[in-house]
Amino acid sequence: MNWIIFVILYLILVVIYNQFYKISTKKLTKPGALTVLLQIIGALAVLLVSPLFEIKFPTDIKVYIFLGLALIFYSISDRLNTTVRAGVEASTFSMIKQLSTVFMIFAGLIFLKEPFVINKFIGAILIISSNILIFYKKGEGKPNKYIILGIIANICYTIALFLDVNISNNFNLPFYITISLGIPAILITIIEKIKISDIKNEFINGNQKAICITGITWSLSILVQLKAYQLGEVSVVAALCALSVILNVIFGYFFQNEKENLTKKIIAALLIILGIILIKV
Repeated sequence: MNWIIFVILYLILVVIYNQFYKISTKKLTKPGALTVLLQIIGALAVLLVSPLFEIKFPTDIKVYIFLGLALIFYSISDRLNTTVRAGVEASTFSMIKQLSTVFMIFAGLIFLKEPFVINKFIGAILIISSNILIFYKKGEGKPNKYIILGIIANICYTIALFLDVNISNNFNLPFYITISLGIPAILITIIEKIKISDIKNEFINGNQKAICITGITWSLSILVQLKAYQLGEVSVVAALCALSVILNVIFGYFFQNEKENLTKKIIAALLIILGIILIKV
């Protein structure tokens, strides 16, 4: 039952990650520079534990091609998510993140011709409904920019996952995570023309403790989640990992003073958890 330990570790780490990421964005000046800084810290942190895992690398060139394409979309998703996190509450962001599960279902139906399963469809509708519940405000007809950016980020993340299916199994796991954070950091730096001084200033002027904790828990949460999926039954692990949504609502209330629309958040979080369970059964 080692997978349960990894699920518990994931829930602890991902809640810390989400809460401290929000704190890290409060003093940001350049979202791109902060994203790169966090990716670098995460990539280096997880690399330190790579000797504890099996050393292996794929020999099939197609694996590297698909990984390269996936990293482009991971880069876009990571970069947009920093802007979204800065504009919404930590608890709210954790709900938006669940949209990627919905997109994966529809992508499977459209591109992989997977059979239509009613419980998966109902689960997807519940997740979508929970997000509408959180963001809908009477009298406002237009969605705010953070909703739009969040949807785009999740679409990019879904495409990356589609390209990246089972690739991690071909690598030393921590090294794979180092690549998945390090390469996007390089791509964002090049595309946004971020200078070393920009990254340095983001660290010096920001909440240094929060930035370090965010970077470290980012990579470690990915590591323990992947291990949980490798060791446990996917449907059970996914359902338990979805508990992070309600945990973020609780911790956001106590540590971030995120008290607005608390009842709606709790209902939305429970709908998401139910939706994930229906999708994975």
